[in-house]
Amino acid sequence: MNKQGHLADFLQARRSQLRPQDVGLETYGERRRVPGLRREELAMLAGISAPYYTRLEQGQSRNASREVLDAVASALRLDESERAHLHTLARAPRRSRTVGRPPAERVTPATSALLAAIEGTPAVVVGRRSDVLAWNRPGHGLFAGHLHPDSPDEPGRRPNMARLVFLDAHTRDLYTDWPAKARAVVGSLRLTAGRFPDDPLLAGLIGELTMRSPEFAAMWADHRILACDVADYEMRHPLVGTLVVTQQTLQSPQGSGPSLVVATAAPGSPSATALTLLAHTTAPKEPSRPRPGAGTRTP
Repeated sequence: MNKQGHLADFLQARRSQLRPQDVGLETYGERRRVPGLRREELAMLAGISAPYYTRLEQGQSRNASREVLDAVASALRLDESERAHLHTLARAPRRSRTVGRPPAERVTPATSALLAAIEGTPAVVVGRRSDVLAWNRPGHGLFAGHLHPDSPDEPGRRPNMARLVFLDAHTRDLYTDWPAKARAVVGSLRLTAGRFPDDPLLAGLIGELTMRSPEFAAMWADHRILACDVADYEMRHPLVGTLVVTQQTLQSPQGSGPSLVVATAAPGSPSATALTLLAHTTAPKEPSRPRPGAGTRTP
């Protein structure tokens, strides 16, 4: 689906979620055939003509001005992340070309060096489709200790964080408030789909999750946008128990490359102690050395 299709779906979904009383409109007890606001009501709130808004919502009007989009965003009561997403979807797409398979995502030497430098802190490198491209030992131990530690090294069997959150029982049990984590994953995928509407691998992932997870399908249809650069989660870890971590997503300025997800805890807290214990637990074991004088005795 191209950006115009995403734009139409987004506007329709968000309009349907606004009730007249939410925006101060009187209905006088009339029966309404559609959920939420009517198109002409939304257009009136945005200060634009109803026919123009209809064309915009149907994906038939391109190159809407920033002022019009901001007016529509205000009428829909979008937050800053959702407003930016609306502007992304409304950009006129370039003339389409034949879409081939996207190039494989890779971890740069600089990112590998960064992972090594923070070896004591759980960290995961995630591609734009939420594929795990690399992790350090604590990152593997915290997020997916039940998987083979070398699984990100082979593109054919790389873990995918969205699949893990929705389809993997171990990952689901990790999060005390699983719905909050699930909404964050869906909101992030929505942002990515807006930026890369012609990515066939991303479309395939979304289609798979929609078919295999009713919860994902419901959240995806909601069209909620959530930019979770920083979020706190309570996790129930099988090795170190319950802890609260702050997951921070660090992205390149262009926002098109892999992201680094780092988990930290408040200094001096029990959760910080748990992360330290996890780092020791996942550290490579040193080979045992023979004790001095413990050589083989001769009769």
